Amino acid sequence: MNMENVRLTQYSHGAGCGCKISPSVLSEILATKRGNKNVHPDLLVGYEQRDDAAVLDLKNGTALISTTDFFMPIVDDPYDFGRIASVNAISDVYAMGGKPILALGILAWPINQLSTDIASRVLEGARAVCQDAGIPLAGGHSIDSPEPIFGLSVNGIVNTEKLRQNSAAKKGDLLYLTKPIGVGIITTAQKKSIVSDEDYDTALKSMLALNLAGDLVSELEYVHTMTDVTGFGLAGHLIELCEASGLSAELELDKIPLLSSNLAAYVEKGSVPGGTQRNWKSYGHKVELHQSNHYIIADPQTSGGLLMAVAPNDQQSFERFMDSHKQTYWKVGQMIEKQSEVIYCKK
Repeated sequence: MNMENVRLTQYSHGAGCGCKISPSVLSEILATKRGNKNVHPDLLVGYEQRDDAAVLDLKNGTALISTTDFFMPIVDDPYDFGRIASVNAISDVYAMGGKPILALGILAWPINQLSTDIASRVLEGARAVCQDAGIPLAGGHSIDSPEPIFGLSVNGIVNTEKLRQNSAAKKGDLLYLTKPIGVGIITTAQKKSIVSDEDYDTALKSMLALNLAGDLVSELEYVHTMTDVTGFGLAGHLIELCEASGLSAELELDKIPLLSSNLAAYVEKGSVPGGTQRNWKSYGHKVELHQSNHYIIADPQTSGGLLMAVAPNDQQSFERFMDSHKQTYWKVGQMIEKQSEVIYCKK
């Protein structure tokens, strides 16, 4: 089979983090009437917290971060698919303030439809990203599947005192985002063959950028918490952060960075991911939005950026630090006292 003629996205019903189960449905799945069955004396973070990864105290001043992330193709090129899926999975470790140390591959492949050469290219992309992150891709597991799926299980290490949990935001904290929004819209436009080459290349570059800022800012006490923005969209992951911290947030719509000025035009042509509507149906009632542009804040991001809560008195120090390490950032809002709605959007 000629790899140049294969469009991986045609072999899957979903794409990237846009195929995540919606927040409301996930809540139903995780709900239990049999009490807390996840109690362990060394477990610092489990699934109850809805954080980015699980964390286990190693009792030596450090903790183990463990996460798994996988999805169906969001791009047609197998090498890029492997790279994007790997960057996305490793991001969960960075979002906890940790340093990745080991990865295992997760591969489900339709052997009778797509050649093993194409699967090999996916793995080559994963190896390249793991090498950039300074970790080994040490093995994994594979199955024959009706649809192509790839991802990683990643372990990381963090100094326990530097662990970042999504419950640590404080009233008045400034909200910073490290990558622009719009991956879901642009990749949907690409499937419809209406996206410009420039916009697609911009989205691809964003998805391939490791969230190294998470490891860097773990040294800064005034960065109280962070989470990575993926399939639930900016609003969905901000809601998780707010609810875990017992606060609400103001989001400045005109400050949200966009991957392209063409997003509205793509939306008008029907390039809205199915995940956007699932997201908004799940949490739209928690957002005060006086405009119909929820397609931005609910757009599912694949390998999106980090959302950070920073002490307001340290704004200049934070921005100087990010500039000195050549990290991108945009101030998009602020944490406020808990109110009737979780997020208040303003221009």
